Amino acid sequence: MYIAQAFNILHDWWRYLVGLVIIVIAVIIGQIPFTAAVMLRAVKNGDNLFGMDETKMMTLLEPNLNLFLMLLSFAVGLLGLLLVVKYLHNQSLTSLTTSRKKIDWKRFWLIFFVWGIISSGLVILDYLMSPGDYEINFKLVPFLILCAIAIIFVPLQTSFEEYLFRGYLMQGIGVIVRNKWIPLITTSLVFGLLHIANPEVDKLGYIIMVYYIGTGLFLGIITLMDEGMELALGFHAANNLFTALLVTADWTAFQTHSILKDMSDPTEMGFTEIFMPVFIVFPILLFILSKIYKWTDWKEKLFGKVIESLQENNNILKNYDTNL
Repeated sequence: MYIAQAFNILHDWWRYLVGLVIIVIAVIIGQIPFTAAVMLRAVKNGDNLFGMDETKMMTLLEPNLNLFLMLLSFAVGLLGLLLVVKYLHNQSLTSLTTSRKKIDWKRFWLIFFVWGIISSGLVILDYLMSPGDYEINFKLVPFLILCAIAIIFVPLQTSFEEYLFRGYLMQGIGVIVRNKWIPLITTSLVFGLLHIANPEVDKLGYIIMVYYIGTGLFLGIITLMDEGMELALGFHAANNLFTALLVTADWTAFQTHSILKDMSDPTEMGFTEIFMPVFIVFPILLFILSKIYKWTDWKEKLFGKVIESLQENNNILKNYDTNL
Protein backbone atom coordinates (compact mmCIF):
# COMPACT_ATOMS: atom_id res chain seq x y z
CA MET A 1 0.00 0.00 0.00
CA TYR A 2 2.80 2.44 0.84
CA ILE A 3 4.38 2.19 -2.61
CA ALA A 4 1.09 1.67 -4.47
CA GLN A 5 -0.34 4.98 -3.26
CA ALA A 6 2.20 6.70 -5.53
CA PHE A 7 -0.09 5.63 -8.39
CA ASN A 8 -2.44 8.31 -7.09
CA ILE A 9 0.00 11.11 -7.94
CA LEU A 10 1.74 12.21 -11.14
CA HIS A 11 4.16 9.30 -11.40
CA ASP A 12 5.52 9.32 -14.98
CA TRP A 13 9.08 7.95 -15.03
CA TRP A 14 10.47 11.17 -16.49
CA ARG A 15 9.16 13.14 -13.52
CA TYR A 16 11.36 11.12 -11.18
CA LEU A 17 14.34 11.62 -13.47
CA VAL A 18 13.79 15.38 -13.62
CA GLY A 19 13.12 15.42 -9.88
CA LEU A 20 16.45 13.72 -9.14
CA VAL A 21 18.30 16.27 -11.27
CA ILE A 22 16.63 19.12 -9.36
CA ILE A 23 17.42 17.50 -6.00
CA VAL A 24 21.09 17.01 -6.94
CA ILE A 25 21.31 20.66 -8.04
CA ALA A 26 19.79 21.72 -4.70
CA VAL A 27 22.40 19.70 -2.78
CA ILE A 28 25.21 21.19 -4.87
CA ILE A 29 23.91 24.71 -4.18
CA GLY A 30 23.79 23.86 -0.48
CA GLN A 31 27.44 22.75 -0.58
CA ILE A 32 28.69 26.09 -1.91
CA PRO A 33 29.11 27.76 1.53
CA PHE A 34 31.08 24.76 2.87
CA THR A 35 33.29 24.58 -0.22
CA ALA A 36 33.93 28.33 -0.16
CA ALA A 37 34.79 28.31 3.56
CA VAL A 38 37.20 25.37 3.17
CA MET A 39 38.89 26.97 0.15
CA LEU A 40 39.33 30.28 1.96
CA ARG A 41 40.78 28.55 5.00
CA ALA A 42 43.14 26.49 2.85
CA VAL A 43 44.38 29.59 1.06
CA LYS A 44 44.86 31.39 4.37
CA ASN A 45 46.85 28.44 5.74
CA GLY A 46 48.86 28.05 2.55
CA ASP A 47 47.58 24.49 2.07
CA ASN A 48 47.22 22.73 -1.25
CA LEU A 49 43.52 21.87 -1.21
CA PHE A 50 43.67 19.67 -4.33
CA GLY A 51 46.28 17.38 -2.84
CA MET A 52 44.60 17.15 0.55
CA ASP A 53 42.80 14.01 1.75
CA GLU A 54 39.23 14.29 3.01
CA THR A 55 40.13 13.67 6.66
CA LYS A 56 42.54 16.61 6.64
CA MET A 57 39.98 18.76 4.83
CA MET A 58 37.46 18.14 7.62
CA THR A 59 39.84 19.65 10.18
CA LEU A 60 40.39 22.98 8.41
CA LEU A 61 37.32 24.62 9.92
CA GLU A 62 36.27 24.93 13.55
CA PRO A 63 34.24 21.75 14.31
CA ASN A 64 30.91 23.47 14.98
CA LEU A 65 31.21 25.63 11.86
CA ASN A 66 32.30 22.58 9.88
CA LEU A 67 29.28 20.60 11.06
CA PHE A 68 26.84 23.43 10.38
CA LEU A 69 28.10 23.99 6.82
CA MET A 70 28.13 20.26 6.08
CA LEU A 71 24.56 19.81 7.27
CA LEU A 72 23.38 22.92 5.44
CA SER A 73 23.65 21.15 2.08
CA PHE A 74 21.26 18.44 3.31
CA ALA A 75 18.79 21.06 4.51
CA VAL A 76 18.80 22.71 1.08
CA GLY A 77 18.51 19.27 -0.52
CA LEU A 78 15.47 18.49 1.65
CA LEU A 79 13.85 21.76 0.58
CA GLY A 80 14.50 20.89 -3.07
CA LEU A 81 13.03 17.42 -2.60
CA LEU A 82 9.87 18.72 -0.94
CA LEU A 83 9.36 21.27 -3.72
CA VAL A 84 9.80 18.52 -6.33
CA VAL A 85 7.28 16.31 -4.55
CA LYS A 86 4.72 19.09 -4.27
CA TYR A 87 4.97 20.80 -7.65
CA LEU A 88 6.30 18.07 -9.98
CA HIS A 89 4.30 15.14 -8.59
CA ASN A 90 1.40 16.88 -6.85
CA GLN A 91 2.04 14.72 -3.80
CA SER A 92 1.44 15.58 -0.16
CA LEU A 93 4.09 15.15 2.50
CA THR A 94 1.81 12.70 4.28
CA SER A 95 1.50 10.33 1.31
CA LEU A 96 5.27 10.48 0.79
CA THR A 97 5.75 9.58 4.46
CA THR A 98 3.11 6.99 5.23
CA SER A 99 0.08 5.05 4.02
CA ARG A 100 -1.78 6.13 7.15
CA LYS A 101 -4.20 9.06 7.07
CA LYS A 102 -1.72 11.15 9.03
CA ILE A 103 1.90 10.82 10.10
CA ASP A 104 2.18 8.68 13.25
CA TRP A 105 4.65 10.59 15.39
CA LYS A 106 4.32 8.03 18.21
CA ARG A 107 6.16 5.56 15.97
CA PHE A 108 8.87 8.14 15.28
CA TRP A 109 9.47 8.92 18.95
CA LEU A 110 9.33 5.32 20.09
CA ILE A 111 12.18 4.17 17.82
CA PHE A 112 14.02 7.47 18.35
CA PHE A 113 14.32 6.95 22.09
CA VAL A 114 14.76 3.17 21.89
CA TRP A 115 17.65 3.39 19.46
CA GLY A 116 19.05 6.49 21.17
CA ILE A 117 19.26 4.59 24.45
CA ILE A 118 20.68 1.44 22.84
CA SER A 119 23.32 3.21 20.72
CA SER A 120 24.37 5.49 23.59
CA GLY A 121 24.47 2.54 25.96
CA LEU A 122 26.79 0.62 23.64
CA VAL A 123 29.19 3.59 23.48
CA ILE A 124 29.14 4.03 27.27
CA LEU A 125 29.66 0.29 27.77
CA ASP A 126 32.65 0.33 25.41
CA TYR A 127 34.05 3.35 27.27
CA LEU A 128 33.73 1.57 30.62
CA MET A 129 35.35 -1.59 29.24
CA SER A 130 38.15 0.19 27.35
CA PRO A 131 38.62 3.66 28.88
CA GLY A 132 42.07 3.90 27.34
CA ASP A 133 40.51 4.03 23.89
CA TYR A 134 38.78 7.34 24.70
CA GLU A 135 39.55 10.76 26.03
CA ILE A 136 37.15 13.26 27.55
CA ASN A 137 36.45 15.87 24.90
CA PHE A 138 33.80 17.87 26.78
CA LYS A 139 33.92 21.69 26.75
CA LEU A 140 30.72 23.36 27.94
CA VAL A 141 30.30 26.31 25.54
CA PRO A 142 31.33 24.47 22.33
CA PHE A 143 29.16 21.53 23.40
CA LEU A 144 26.10 23.76 23.93
CA ILE A 145 26.63 25.26 20.47
CA LEU A 146 26.98 21.73 19.09
CA CYS A 147 23.68 20.77 20.73
CA ALA A 148 21.89 23.69 19.08
CA ILE A 149 23.31 22.88 15.64
CA ALA A 150 22.80 19.12 15.93
CA ILE A 151 19.25 19.22 17.31
CA ILE A 152 18.14 21.49 14.46
CA PHE A 153 20.16 20.29 11.49
CA VAL A 154 20.89 16.57 12.07
CA PRO A 155 17.18 15.66 11.78
CA LEU A 156 17.06 17.68 8.55
CA GLN A 157 20.04 15.72 7.23
CA THR A 158 18.60 12.34 8.17
CA SER A 159 15.11 13.31 6.96
CA PHE A 160 16.56 14.28 3.58
CA GLU A 161 18.23 10.89 3.22
CA GLU A 162 15.12 9.01 4.35
CA TYR A 163 12.68 10.97 2.20
CA LEU A 164 15.01 10.54 -0.77
CA PHE A 165 15.71 6.81 -0.43
CA ARG A 166 12.88 5.24 1.59
CA GLY A 167 10.32 7.73 0.24
CA TYR A 168 10.87 9.30 -3.16
CA LEU A 169 13.02 6.57 -4.75
CA MET A 170 11.25 3.66 -3.02
CA GLN A 171 7.88 4.80 -4.35
CA GLY A 172 9.21 5.98 -7.72
CA ILE A 173 11.08 2.78 -8.56
CA GLY A 174 8.23 0.71 -7.14
CA VAL A 175 5.53 2.16 -9.39
CA ILE A 176 7.83 1.86 -12.43
CA VAL A 177 8.91 -1.78 -11.95
CA ARG A 178 5.68 -2.72 -10.11
CA ASN A 179 7.28 -4.85 -7.43
CA LYS A 180 8.75 -4.24 -3.98
CA TRP A 181 12.03 -6.15 -3.88
CA ILE A 182 13.75 -4.15 -6.63
CA PRO A 183 13.20 -0.75 -4.93
CA LEU A 184 14.18 -2.32 -1.57
CA ILE A 185 17.48 -3.70 -2.88
CA THR A 186 18.24 -0.75 -5.17
CA THR A 187 17.70 1.97 -2.57
CA SER A 188 19.70 0.00 0.03
CA LEU A 189 22.66 -0.44 -2.33
CA VAL A 190 22.67 3.17 -3.50
CA PHE A 191 22.25 4.44 0.07
CA GLY A 192 25.26 2.40 1.15
CA LEU A 193 27.43 3.19 -1.85
CA LEU A 194 26.88 6.94 -1.47
CA HIS A 195 28.78 6.66 1.82
CA ILE A 196 31.83 5.34 -0.01
CA ALA A 197 33.40 8.83 0.01
CA ASN A 198 33.23 9.02 3.83
CA PRO A 199 36.60 9.22 5.62
CA GLU A 200 35.68 6.03 7.49
CA VAL A 201 36.08 4.02 4.30
CA ASP A 202 39.72 5.11 3.93
CA LYS A 203 40.50 3.99 7.47
CA LEU A 204 38.38 0.85 7.73
CA GLY A 205 38.38 -0.35 4.13
CA TYR A 206 35.44 -1.40 2.00
CA ILE A 207 34.30 -3.88 4.64
CA ILE A 208 32.49 -0.94 6.29
CA MET A 209 30.10 -0.99 3.31
CA VAL A 210 28.51 -4.05 4.94
CA TYR A 211 27.33 -1.74 7.72
CA TYR A 212 26.13 1.05 5.42
CA ILE A 213 24.28 -1.22 2.99
CA GLY A 214 22.96 -3.35 5.85
CA THR A 215 21.60 -0.26 7.58
CA GLY A 216 19.92 0.83 4.36
CA LEU A 217 18.35 -2.62 4.02
CA PHE A 218 17.12 -2.51 7.62
CA LEU A 219 15.53 0.92 7.09
CA GLY A 220 13.92 -0.25 3.85
CA ILE A 221 12.48 -3.36 5.50
CA ILE A 222 10.89 -1.47 8.39
CA THR A 223 9.44 1.03 5.90
CA LEU A 224 7.79 -1.65 3.79
CA MET A 225 6.65 -3.79 6.72
CA ASP A 226 5.19 -0.81 8.59
CA GLU A 227 3.70 0.76 5.44
CA GLY A 228 5.36 4.07 6.24
CA MET A 229 8.61 5.88 6.97
CA GLU A 230 8.00 6.99 10.55
CA LEU A 231 10.21 4.29 12.09
CA ALA A 232 13.01 4.85 9.56
CA LEU A 233 12.91 8.61 10.18
CA GLY A 234 13.12 8.14 13.95
CA PHE A 235 15.88 5.54 13.85
CA HIS A 236 18.11 7.52 11.48
CA ALA A 237 17.65 10.77 13.41
CA ALA A 238 18.54 9.09 16.72
CA ASN A 239 21.53 7.28 15.25
CA ASN A 240 23.18 10.42 13.88
CA LEU A 241 22.12 12.84 16.62
CA PHE A 242 23.25 10.78 19.62
CA THR A 243 26.49 9.87 17.84
CA ALA A 244 27.27 13.52 17.06
CA LEU A 245 26.71 14.52 20.68
CA LEU A 246 28.35 11.56 22.38
CA VAL A 247 31.48 10.52 20.48
CA THR A 248 33.74 11.73 17.69
CA ALA A 249 37.03 10.64 16.11
CA ASP A 250 39.64 12.17 13.82
CA TRP A 251 38.72 9.75 11.03
CA THR A 252 34.92 10.16 10.93
CA ALA A 253 32.72 12.33 8.72
CA PHE A 254 31.24 14.02 11.81
CA GLN A 255 34.05 15.61 13.84
CA THR A 256 32.36 17.45 16.66
CA HIS A 257 32.79 18.93 20.14
CA SER A 258 31.25 15.74 21.53
CA ILE A 259 31.59 14.43 25.08
CA LEU A 260 34.04 11.67 24.14
CA LYS A 261 36.74 11.27 21.51
CA ASP A 262 37.56 7.81 20.21
CA MET A 263 41.34 7.40 20.14
CA SER A 264 41.40 3.71 19.19
CA ASP A 265 42.98 2.39 16.01
CA PRO A 266 40.17 2.23 13.43
CA THR A 267 41.94 -0.54 11.52
CA GLU A 268 41.30 -2.83 14.49
CA MET A 269 37.52 -2.46 14.25
CA GLY A 270 35.85 -5.72 13.41
CA PHE A 271 32.86 -7.86 14.30
CA THR A 272 31.52 -5.74 17.16
CA GLU A 273 31.43 -2.42 15.29
CA ILE A 274 30.59 -3.58 11.75
CA PHE A 275 28.91 -6.99 11.75
CA MET A 276 27.12 -7.12 15.11
CA PRO A 277 24.66 -4.26 14.31
CA VAL A 278 23.74 -5.70 10.90
CA PHE A 279 23.52 -9.40 11.73
CA ILE A 280 22.51 -9.37 15.40
CA VAL A 281 21.14 -6.03 16.62
CA PHE A 282 19.01 -5.15 13.57
CA PRO A 283 17.34 -8.60 13.35
CA ILE A 284 16.49 -8.39 17.06
CA LEU A 285 15.01 -4.92 16.51
CA LEU A 286 12.99 -6.24 13.57
CA PHE A 287 11.60 -9.01 15.76
CA ILE A 288 10.67 -6.59 18.56
CA LEU A 289 9.04 -4.10 16.18
CA SER A 290 7.13 -6.89 14.44
CA LYS A 291 5.61 -7.88 17.78
CA ILE A 292 4.80 -4.30 18.77
CA TYR A 293 3.12 -3.44 15.46
CA LYS A 294 1.87 -6.96 14.62
CA TRP A 295 3.58 -7.23 11.24
CA THR A 296 2.43 -10.17 9.13
CA ASP A 297 2.76 -11.45 5.56
CA TRP A 298 6.46 -10.62 5.25
CA LYS A 299 6.81 -12.27 1.84
CA GLU A 300 4.07 -10.17 0.27
CA LYS A 301 5.17 -6.89 1.85
CA LEU A 302 8.84 -7.31 0.88
CA PHE A 303 8.63 -9.24 -2.38
CA GLY A 304 5.06 -8.82 -3.62
CA LYS A 305 3.77 -6.93 -6.65
CA VAL A 306 2.80 -3.27 -6.61
CA ILE A 307 -0.73 -3.16 -8.01
CA GLU A 308 -2.39 -0.05 -9.39
CA SER A 309 -6.09 0.30 -8.61
CA LEU A 310 -8.48 1.77 -11.14
CA GLN A 311 -9.73 4.29 -8.59
CA GLU A 312 -6.23 5.58 -7.94
CA ASN A 313 -5.56 5.86 -11.64
CA ASN A 314 -8.77 7.83 -12.25
CA ASN A 315 -7.98 10.25 -9.43
CA ILE A 316 -4.59 11.45 -10.72
CA LEU A 317 -5.73 14.26 -12.98
CA LYS A 318 -8.66 15.12 -10.71
CA ASN A 319 -6.31 15.63 -7.75
CA TYR A 320 -3.86 17.54 -9.92
CA ASP A 321 -6.53 20.00 -11.06
CA THR A 322 -7.91 20.44 -7.55
CA ASN A 323 -4.51 21.37 -6.09
CA LEU A 324 -3.38 23.81 -8.77
